Amino acid sequence: MKAQAEFDIIVYGASGFTGRLVAEYLAKTYGIGGPVKWAMAGRSADKLAQVRDEIGAPPETPLVVADAADPASLAAMVGRTRAVLTTVGPYQLYGSALVAECVKQGTDYLDLCGEPNWMAEMIKAHDAAAKASGARILFSCGFDSIPFELGVFWAQGLAREKFGHPVSRVKGRVRAMKGGLSGGTAASGRATMAAIQANPALLGVMISPFALTPGFVGPDQPRGDKREMDEDLGAEVGPFMMAMINTKNVHRSNALQGHAYGTDFVYDEMSVIVPGAPTEFTDMGGEDGPKPGEGPSLEERETGFYDLLFIGIDKDGQQVRGSVFGDKDPGYGSTSKLIAETAICLVQKGGGVAGGVWTPGAALGQTLLDRLHAIAGLTFIDETA
Repeated sequence: MKAQAEFDIIVYGASGFTGRLVAEYLAKTYGIGGPVKWAMAGRSADKLAQVRDEIGAPPETPLVVADAADPASLAAMVGRTRAVLTTVGPYQLYGSALVAECVKQGTDYLDLCGEPNWMAEMIKAHDAAAKASGARILFSCGFDSIPFELGVFWAQGLAREKFGHPVSRVKGRVRAMKGGLSGGTAASGRATMAAIQANPALLGVMISPFALTPGFVGPDQPRGDKREMDEDLGAEVGPFMMAMINTKNVHRSNALQGHAYGTDFVYDEMSVIVPGAPTEFTDMGGEDGPKPGEGPSLEERETGFYDLLFIGIDKDGQQVRGSVFGDKDPGYGSTSKLIAETAICLVQKGGGVAGGVWTPGAALGQTLLDRLHAIAGLTFIDETA
């Protein structure tokens, strides 16, 4: 990690839909010249200035011009900050050079990636070099996959309290969710599908729960691709669209913690099917879906929420139950707070975290859980009977 730099955090992509929300959150929560030194970055100084004014950020908010297609501008940006928080996706199209530059300069990197094919490639290419340079590379710092990674971490903590040891089986269940999809998320999905069509071997990465744990494959995992009755819930459950990325990150988190949940750990995610209740994102895109730069309205973000349950099951059938509740729509209202506070936590509280490619929960653990619970709208509840 860098000890000193001009900025603590540069928000790269601040004129895009999600980056704008991150910058707005930082401006309203921390201002300029306060405890967090941050700047807005993007391709156009004029567009950044316009967004700065529209979100009510102070006129002295620093603006940094950088372009994924201009290596020199990326290198200059990376050199000015302790951490780059990037919302410029799809990351498989626009993120590789930035990761490489952060690794080279020992600068921390955080993103919102839900593209496992690219993440697997980056782990293979850069984990060793990041360990050497001290750069902490944190993928998936939004709704995918922090509430799920920390939900499992929370449930395992409850299991240790109750049983004296972690459990080898955790079920993640989405009880309710209301929110919208942005054009950036839709574009990431399309880029991943295009990559698989161009290289069918990537389908194996997408399917394997252990695609992000190089050198380790655990036991068979539930497929989660069909509706079924969950006897532990007394309710019908069905496939959850984000399970494919979240389960990979949970297994990587376990591995990065020295298999704290065991090498026999089994985890799946499914949505509880409640007729008439919101259990999914409202719009999954397609050709008529939102375009990059578009996304849910302020009202949709403010009225959105999510309610997740994690059931830890011991070998004798005893259970712990921990839930995670998010107070804004998952993809944007909540995600913008999650990545901003994770970045602050990393640069201000993560001094003991070594370089390498991390998951947020494995890197920052209880410190991050406590911070998000206190100030980022996540509520962690013990529902154990």
